Amino acid sequence: MTSEELDIAFNNAVKSINEHTEPFPADILLRLYAYYKRATNDADIPSGGKPHISAFKTNALFQTRGLTQDEAKQLYIEAVNQYFLYRK
Repeated sequence: MTSEELDIAFNNAVKSINEHTEPFPADILLRLYAYYKRATNDADIPSGGKPHISAFKTNALFQTRGLTQDEAKQLYIEAVNQYFLYRK
């Protein structure tokens, strides 16, 4: 897959997640959050009003620390495809 094709597939995956109206399981959301942040090169330590949520986000980012942007995009796409394929 070329870089351009990867970007298109990533943007389509992001769009499908943003347009989905049903709630997502927390583990899926955290994985998508971390992949998205790495893919967009925005992996700053999260902050917010709820420390426990920030801790989960920080942990998810920590688990993806060795990924390149392209690897994170590919993993995001795969996670989205798997979610929509196997959801009930």
